[in-house]
Amino acid sequence: MIFAFDWGTVIEQTLQAGFGSEAAVYALAAIGLNIHFGYAGLLNFGQVGFMAVGGYGVGITVHYFEGSFWAGLFVGILFAVVLALILGLPTLRLRADYLAIVTIAAAEIIRILVRSVWASPVTRGAQGISGFADAFYDINPFDDPRARYGFGPVKFLANDAWITLIGWIVVALSVLFVWQLMRSPWGRVVRAVREDEDAARALGKNAYWYKLQALMIGGVFGGIAGIVQVVSKQTVQPDTFVPPITFFVWTALILGGVGRVLSPVVGAMLFWALLALTDNVLRQLVRDDAIPEALLEVAQIGQIRFMLAGLGLILLMIFRPQGIFGSRREMLLDDR
Repeated sequence: MIFAFDWGTVIEQTLQAGFGSEAAVYALAAIGLNIHFGYAGLLNFGQVGFMAVGGYGVGITVHYFEGSFWAGLFVGILFAVVLALILGLPTLRLRADYLAIVTIAAAEIIRILVRSVWASPVTRGAQGISGFADAFYDINPFDDPRARYGFGPVKFLANDAWITLIGWIVVALSVLFVWQLMRSPWGRVVRAVREDEDAARALGKNAYWYKLQALMIGGVFGGIAGIVQVVSKQTVQPDTFVPPITFFVWTALILGGVGRVLSPVVGAMLFWALLALTDNVLRQLVRDDAIPEALLEVAQIGQIRFMLAGLGLILLMIFRPQGIFGSRREMLLDDR
């Protein structure tokens, strides 16, 4: 049966997933999470909350306040900074697990709040907000809606190609920013705080303030990821920002390796490419009856691929816990 596979389609869709806008979204979110955990040692289990406030910042600005899309970008980033302050000010003086509890709870509170009837005049509740990204697509240079743009097998329709291009440009700029930031004195202090907070304090460094700054910077990247995601979908809905998203971002980060500048990007690309690969292979096996329908139905493939991704992550943790590009030292939690 293996020779009956349409390997061309499998490879094409795998590459499209690895280079698509969703991979760029997860790369941005993982870059922020890498600043939190990889460099500052902060356990953030609510990165999807930063993504939500970033996305809703744009949607609410355009829909409710009738502002411009470009002003909405600033509002979305500002919301992420405010959320970091709200979460960090009361918790960062405590142990790391307090921040983890607060962030995962806050992300779910945000989701429930924006989909509530009480907030529906502003957020439109479970229906969500649409039609706020027209200004972005009005400047799309790919003007033929029927053509496909890209390189090799990686090609997208006009709007998808535009947001994918912008998404990866933002990722590249973010990587450059983090690379410069972590080579600066600020980055060296943040790493020192992660390694030994008491020693950093003894040298006159305000560890609390540096951790709060790291939380805000990483949260901004999460907010930008949320903005790119809602613009790519051209809608912002509360149930897009469910808790598993945070753990998918963690998977991408761990897959690439913690504490490395490029590892979140590579991890996000591999995560989506592997999901697309397993999805396409399983669908063709079911279609060709290589896997009996009694054993696996087409409707179950979406869940099975995540199970296989989880199995792969378990094996990675056993044989290479530092990830593909990470170092084992960066994964140590004893002093965090």
